[in-house]
Amino acid sequence: MKKEWIQPFAGGMAVGAIVLLIIIFSAGWVVTQSSAREQTEKMAEKTVLEKLVPICVAQFQQDPNKDQKLKELQAKSSYERGEYVEKQGWATMPASKEPEKKICDQCAERILELASKGK
Repeated sequence: MKKEWIQPFAGGMAVGAIVLLIIIFSAGWVVTQSSAREQTEKMAEKTVLEKLVPICVAQFQQDPNKDQKLKELQAKSSYERGEYVEKQGWATMPASKEPEKKICDQCAERILELASKGK
């Protein structure tokens, strides 16, 4: 290779490598450790919620006054429903003393969804 070609060749290789890295990272082909950890935490939280919400709904269904409480829940605004579920104790998992606050809103939505299907 001639000497006058080496500098443009090396510069082109450097620019090409930088462009390639930008494409790889922006396309999501390479995942950094922190983004992988973040994705894992989101997936784990979603999985836990998917398992706990049905327990909350089952506790609602076992409530002896569920028909009356369903009407009260339906009368609440959307931002008050999670708090209502928490106060009723449906979001408190067996063997727990405190309610699982993250499931309250989803539990309320699922209860209302099941009630609308039952009509």
